[in-house]
Amino acid sequence: MPHQRFILTELLCQIDSLEETIARFDEQIEAACLPFAQAVRRLDTIPGVGRETAEVIVAEIGVEMSRFPSAQHLAAWAGVAPGNHESGGKRLSGRVRHGNQALRRALVQAAKAAAHTKATYLAAQYQRLVRRRGKKRASVAVAHSILVIAYHLLKRGEEYHELGANYFDRQRPEATATRLVQRLEKLGYQVTLQVPVAGAVA
Repeated sequence: MPHQRFILTELLCQIDSLEETIARFDEQIEAACLPFAQAVRRLDTIPGVGRETAEVIVAEIGVEMSRFPSAQHLAAWAGVAPGNHESGGKRLSGRVRHGNQALRRALVQAAKAAAHTKATYLAAQYQRLVRRRGKKRASVAVAHSILVIAYHLLKRGEEYHELGANYFDRQRPEATATRLVQRLEKLGYQVTLQVPVAGAVA
């Protein structure tokens, strides 16, 4: 039908116009980020953080970390630091502050992407937390870790070094062994543990 072709043509023209506008914005963003190319490249190596997210981080917090007293101050400013209110040792709230919404959204998206990476510290952190806290809180916790990592990379001018998926197991080997034994015993196995020979465990 002629009127349907007309509508379709108009819609395609609008799409073309929007794509051209987006391309112009991309060019401006790339030009604005050029002086900070090294910082963007450095942040881009964090699992889950692509170039666009790295550009958002640099745009929102800059590259000079001296204006933030610590990584935790930055996380609170960004809205990815969990609440710490306690009374008598009992936690009252785990809500995060509102913070910088654009940065927080970018970090949470990066956290969700990091959760699907293989053999990474951030993916392992997500898996440890999601069973106890749920997807939303686990994502915010990983977003917090990403921002803390970004803070130190920018402050020290260092490259990202992967800690590995077994980082948490290596930190507390006894607790890991106990947890695995309990899982096997639930399946009906009888388990006897032996102290590993020095150097046998990486």
